[in-house]
Amino acid sequence: MTRAHHLSHLLPAIATALLLAPVAGYAKPAPPPVPGGPISTLPMGHYMCELAGDADGPVGKPVPDSEFRIVNASSYKAGGIRGSYLMTGDLVTMTGGKLRGLKLHRVSGNFLRKVEPNGSDGEMRCFRNSRR
Repeated sequence: MTRAHHLSHLLPAIATALLLAPVAGYAKPAPPPVPGGPISTLPMGHYMCELAGDADGPVGKPVPDSEFRIVNASSYKAGGIRGSYLMTGDLVTMTGGKLRGLKLHRVSGNFLRKVEPNGSDGEMRCFRNSRR
């Protein structure tokens, strides 16, 4: 057999190996989970915040400086200023904007509680009251 004959048999195998080589690079293992839980977002809408009322007065005392509106994915607006937030597991952290540094615990789909510096749920609560 000639050398050309041997090469003609090897060419299909070499071509297949070259075509599959880039695919092997994409088969990487999944990245490790994010500390704190999976990344998620809040439902869009307006979130009102309040402190608990007392038996003699209104049910809740509004905290207008903490109100915000989720405008898309991980962006919010508060006081006309756009900001960003990160939600991992049930912890929402305002990472930019007027409420930067505020941490909220997502108790249920539309209900949040302020997280105090010691990590416990605080008195202030926020709830989604509209989808706009």
